[in-house]
Amino acid sequence: MKIRDAFSYSFGAIRLRKLRAGLTILGVVIGIAAIAALLSITQGLQNTITTQLQEGLAADTLVVIPGGGFFSGNQDRGGGFGPGMGGPNSGFQLQVNDTEIIEDLSPDILMASATIQRQGYINSSEQNHITAIVGVEYSEYQQIYGTTFVAESGQISPTPANDSVVIGKRLNQLQNGTVVFALGEDVQISWTNATARPPMNETYAGKVTAVLQEVGGFAFGGPSDDSIYIPQSQAEAFFDTAECQTIIVKLAKSDQATIDQVSQLIIDEFAGEVSVISATAVVSLLGSVFSIIQIFLVGIAAISLLVAGIGIMNIMIVSLIERTREIGILKALGMRNQTVMLIFLGESIIIGTIGATIGIALGYGLANVVAVLLGGGGAFSGMGGASAVSDTSSLKITPILTPTVFAGAFAFGIGISVIFALYPAWRASKLKPVEALRYE
Repeated sequence: MKIRDAFSYSFGAIRLRKLRAGLTILGVVIGIAAIAALLSITQGLQNTITTQLQEGLAADTLVVIPGGGFFSGNQDRGGGFGPGMGGPNSGFQLQVNDTEIIEDLSPDILMASATIQRQGYINSSEQNHITAIVGVEYSEYQQIYGTTFVAESGQISPTPANDSVVIGKRLNQLQNGTVVFALGEDVQISWTNATARPPMNETYAGKVTAVLQEVGGFAFGGPSDDSIYIPQSQAEAFFDTAECQTIIVKLAKSDQATIDQVSQLIIDEFAGEVSVISATAVVSLLGSVFSIIQIFLVGIAAISLLVAGIGIMNIMIVSLIERTREIGILKALGMRNQTVMLIFLGESIIIGTIGATIGIALGYGLANVVAVLLGGGGAFSGMGGASAVSDTSSLKITPILTPTVFAGAFAFGIGISVIFALYPAWRASKLKPVEALRYE
């Protein structure tokens, strides 16, 4: 019997037992749908976070923070991660004038700019919001983040007045579109000075001179939709400190060799008391974390497939018992053992193929539904619906069904079906014609 004829016979046997075959296929569908949904939404989440990280951490910038052992080191020690000599509790603090030291380290360093940040409040006559108050040199910050530190309304002056306040988009506009702080409005900037005894609230009057366009990314060192920005000189006076939380370093080149070399120069200059964060290192770590998560999720989803596999074995054994006389007749007519085995395996391949196809489609659809419910994302978010009114603060996840995931899920579905059908198929092929014909 030809392979095509064997598969045709297998398909006919499945059609004769529609309900039983349908329930068996359902088990495969559930397992494959779980794998496809989990992996596609995880891949979409990774892609979204990576994109936003790259927006918040420009490829040609480094972020220097006090404390060794976070994101320091060179590529040989793990893609930009590794311990420095110091530690987060060593008491070392960066100062604003440390930017001058960093700028002299290498010709590959175009600029270094310090940021001073405190948690505080911005108040108007009608509104009161908690926010991050960030002191920066407007002109330097614009050069470093030329695509994100951009005014949507108003103007960011390179030589701002001390009362100038630049507000992040999300902080200034509510979900329903209501503008919180109007351009040119007088506001009160305040924070609690916990170093004073007793602690006291410090306040000064500012004026909104610009509102940033929406950034949308994670803002480690870069502009944020939820922060306000004041001139660095004003921040030093207001917070009564020259201590800075981060120093942003702009590089002439963004290749890994330059990043590693400059990072090591900075770490060595400060005797390991600082950590240097690069976008490539963060993205690399993120990829490693998501790879582990994906393996874990596949393992969970595979359990349901194993259950489906056991169901396939049970169905095949029951089918073998029911078709014993039929097999005896076929073998008495000269059908070979290999052909009988191929017929049973053909049934499992058909079941696995149908189940995997439906499961992948269903899983991808479920992933898009979950993405829309979580953050207004999904492959069809541009068509309106929930995503059109979603909160801009949500992560808009677009599930990604990669060819690797598709092929892997498809092969996994068929493979499980075949593996668990091997024993029943082998038993069927070993039936003796005389005994099979006598079976009642």
